[in-house]
Amino acid sequence: MTTEHAEPVVHAPDEHAHPGPGEYVKIALILAVVTAAEVAMYYITAIPRPVFSTLLLVMMVIKFSLVGLWFMHLRFDSPIFRRLFMSGIILALLVYMVAFSTLGLQHSSFHNFFHFMGHLVHH
Repeated sequence: MTTEHAEPVVHAPDEHAHPGPGEYVKIALILAVVTAAEVAMYYITAIPRPVFSTLLLVMMVIKFSLVGLWFMHLRFDSPIFRRLFMSGIILALLVYMVAFSTLGLQHSSFHNFFHFMGHLVHH
C-alpha cells in the first residue's frame, strides 16, 4: 500500500504573492471612478476640445494599465509580457491619433498630447 503525500507549493525567490480580493475591489473602484469621470466630461461643454481629447486618452491609458497589470496579472508575469502590452497601448494610441486626424481635430491638440506624453515618459 502506497501513500501519496501532497508537496507544498514552493514559489520562486523573485515571485510575489498575488493580492487578495480587497486589492481587486480597490482597483475596480478606481476603474469605476475613472469611467465616471470620462462620462461626466462628456457633459461638461466648457472643456476645450484638445483638452477633452487628451484627458480621454490619458484615462484610456490609465484604465488599460490597471486592467492589464492587475486583472491580467501582468504585474506578476515576465517583463516580456508587459512590453508586449505596452506596444499594444502605443499602437492603440497611434490608431486613435490617426482617427482623430481624419475627423479633423486641430493640430494643436496633437502637439499638446505629444508634449504631455513626452513629459510622462521622461519622468
